[in-house]
Amino acid sequence: MMLKLAPEGRPFVFCFLVITIVIVAFTFWGAMIPFVLTLFMIYFFRDPERNIPEGDNILVSPADGKVILIRDMQEDLFLKRPVIAVSIFMSPLNVHVNRAPCEGVVASVVHTPGRFLSAFKHEASLQNENIAMVLKTKYGDILVRQVAGFLARRAVCRVKPGDSLKKGDRYGIIKFSSRLDVYLPGDTRVKVSVGDAVKAGETVIGEI
Repeated sequence: MMLKLAPEGRPFVFCFLVITIVIVAFTFWGAMIPFVLTLFMIYFFRDPERNIPEGDNILVSPADGKVILIRDMQEDLFLKRPVIAVSIFMSPLNVHVNRAPCEGVVASVVHTPGRFLSAFKHEASLQNENIAMVLKTKYGDILVRQVAGFLARRAVCRVKPGDSLKKGDRYGIIKFSSRLDVYLPGDTRVKVSVGDAVKAGETVIGEI
């Protein structure tokens, strides 16, 4: 089976592949570094298929990575109600394609410029550059925020207001390690714990 790549990664792979071919014409060993970088870009931008769990009342992880925070809070910027925030850190080794936690219609997509603090820091959620997508669902509005990190300088949201998403649908990517925050309805039964490894579109993180 051919390895699927996220479209955002193709220019990176092509660039380093061309550099490798050009250098190898002059020196074999000199081409090793760009060749390794080509392989890394293929690995980083991989976009594997996922087994989306069935069930109307479950919410799946929107990102691959490790759960670094779970807390009850009041979200006043978009949802204006009590929520449960779940933060997921993505290392450079994780798949970075983001997926919808449940079925819904995109209500808004807001890009906010900001800083590039370490994604582990609590203040990074609001102070770092981020893209907030509000998904209108039968459970109420759900907010998913792609947060740039120290290395990750660009997030890509492929959807726009009015687009429909099914549970587990791909909707964006963050280039190079970062963080994703999802704000679940306050009555959600969270199914993960801090430190758990999760997979986008596959790991159940909550049940309504």
